[in-house]
Amino acid sequence: MAAPKDDPASEIRGLREEIARHDFQYYVLDQPEISDAEYDRLLARLVELEKAHPEHADPSSPTQRVGGQAAEKFGIVRHTVPMLSLANATSRGEVEEFEERIRRFLKLEGPIEYVAECKLDGIAVEVVYEDGRYVQGSTRGDGANGEDVTANLRTVRSVPLRLSARERPVPRRLEVRGEVILPKEKFLEVNAERVARGEPEFANPRNSAAGSLRQLDARITASRPLELFCHSAGIVDGFEARTHWEFLAACAEWGLRTNPRNRLCRSLEDVAAFYGEIGRARDALPYEIDGTVIKVNSLELQRRLGEVSRSPRWAVAWKFRPRQAETRIQEIVPSVGRTGVITPIAALDPVAVGGVTVSSASLHNMDEVRRKDIRVGDEVLVERAGDVIPYVVQSFPDRRTGREHVFEMPAECPVCRGNVERRENEVYYRCTNPSCPAKIEQRLRHWASKSAMSIDGLGEKLVAQLVARGIVRDLADLYRLDVDRLVALERMGKKSAENLLAGIEQSKQATLDRFLHGLGIRHVGETTARALAAHYESADDLLATTEEELLEVRDVGKEVARTILEYVANPENRAEVERLQEAGVRPRTSTRRGGKLSGKRVVFTGSLGSVTRQEAQAIVEREGGTTASSVSKSVDLVVAGEAAGSKLKKAAELGLRVVSEEEFLALVGRR
Repeated sequence: MAAPKDDPASEIRGLREEIARHDFQYYVLDQPEISDAEYDRLLARLVELEKAHPEHADPSSPTQRVGGQAAEKFGIVRHTVPMLSLANATSRGEVEEFEERIRRFLKLEGPIEYVAECKLDGIAVEVVYEDGRYVQGSTRGDGANGEDVTANLRTVRSVPLRLSARERPVPRRLEVRGEVILPKEKFLEVNAERVARGEPEFANPRNSAAGSLRQLDARITASRPLELFCHSAGIVDGFEARTHWEFLAACAEWGLRTNPRNRLCRSLEDVAAFYGEIGRARDALPYEIDGTVIKVNSLELQRRLGEVSRSPRWAVAWKFRPRQAETRIQEIVPSVGRTGVITPIAALDPVAVGGVTVSSASLHNMDEVRRKDIRVGDEVLVERAGDVIPYVVQSFPDRRTGREHVFEMPAECPVCRGNVERRENEVYYRCTNPSCPAKIEQRLRHWASKSAMSIDGLGEKLVAQLVARGIVRDLADLYRLDVDRLVALERMGKKSAENLLAGIEQSKQATLDRFLHGLGIRHVGETTARALAAHYESADDLLATTEEELLEVRDVGKEVARTILEYVANPENRAEVERLQEAGVRPRTSTRRGGKLSGKRVVFTGSLGSVTRQEAQAIVEREGGTTASSVSKSVDLVVAGEAAGSKLKKAAELGLRVVSEEEFLALVGRR
């Protein structure tokens, strides 16, 4: 029964429980009970209530998954029980030797029961719960010490913020280990977005998962569709299991996601059958695996076996062979991206690699081409990194016939014949012509992307037509399109044209951070764009900025400041912003007005006790203020925690207002 609307505490509590249950149904059981729209309605209502009643704030609320302010660096977490790595086996014979070692060590003669699991290709983590509440998350690190990614793991939907006690009591303390992954389909989407933004692609899903989880800004992690599968335990206080299989079952009952493909095996024959089945099914799996993990099921036997060096004696990874194939490079083609970066692409004789026909592979940059000595006409070994992205592992110089030749980056852009340059200390070559059609196409696609101006209907083929016909030569031209010109294009009806124009019109009111991100300024991704939008009132303010002011912006260092200043100093860029404004693009600021810190710039120094640095920065932003990383005359307030250092001294020299953590929390109504 729903809580009465005039009882906000009960309604908030009920909504949190209902949303948590739907999260479990969707992200753990893969059995959603309601539509996305209905889920969004519940979440929006909870957000509304929590804003109206901040006294009911709870870090375990589903609304806390969005990520807060960026951390300056990761802290270190010492694992109570070391997170060991696994020894590898690559053949049936090596797996049989693994079992023989167990028998000799334990002097066993009877059958040994195992649990066989998919070896997920992701990043190993540990999540910690106290009395059922999520309190900490960390990476494996060196096994003894990991990085504190508590805020980042909080954003992963399959990580419950509160364990379920419906089926069995939760432990007083639970340390559970698992693998954070990015599913194949989501990986391809993330890479497509990066390409549209002119950013380098992730090499494989594992790198993407690791890079996403280790972002200093948890909001970036929140934007990536990561998933967690739990597979083993650290310390468990308040629950005793006899077998690993029993522990996995308990995890599922507490709401933690385990892999439904895990199998209890009565013998090594059963393990081999599982290995074969998973090997045949791996192409159809939604995630990448590189083998299976075999674990002795009895926890008592695990304790007796112990470990050797940095690996347990009771488990082994039975790895698959890499998916590779040999082929020949027909030619190397320079491909131009949004920022003008020219990437060498190997056109290959088509070859099947792990069930997929590969006909091209990125060579990344010229330094890689030279390091691997890759030439046009070479026979090469191609591998699907993470079984998704093809790349050239090596060439075979001993097979050369003399007809092969070295590839050189052209002095002119292959698309527009503009100049190509390579800056000092950079690995990339770039086309310098701002009117290059290839750059314009990529810029338009980036401008329309979900993370920028979010213009539905402006796809790759339509953009190519608009540029090829000379209808759109820059971003502002989009806002001069009309139905007549659009319906003259291929596969463009009147209704589609009207819908596109409505999307373009709506984008005129996008937030300032989306506008700045859409401009495609080098090194200004989503996170930096948000930081800039929190600091500057408008695009005009950014165009008038100085290096000193830029360096006060969170997440902006000297290199990023340099590229921003290069952008604003370029007359063509300034003219483009003016043309966009003349076309009616008026981005709105995303900073809250009227809050207790409205218009104030705040710096934190020292260690905070009752809130984390990220939580404190989030409070400032919610109250309409901005945070800076350094002390200057433009700072309005300095919050000094324990062991405050040079920032506090400089604040005193400048005569700035300094308050304690308690005074700060009282100022914003948290005390």
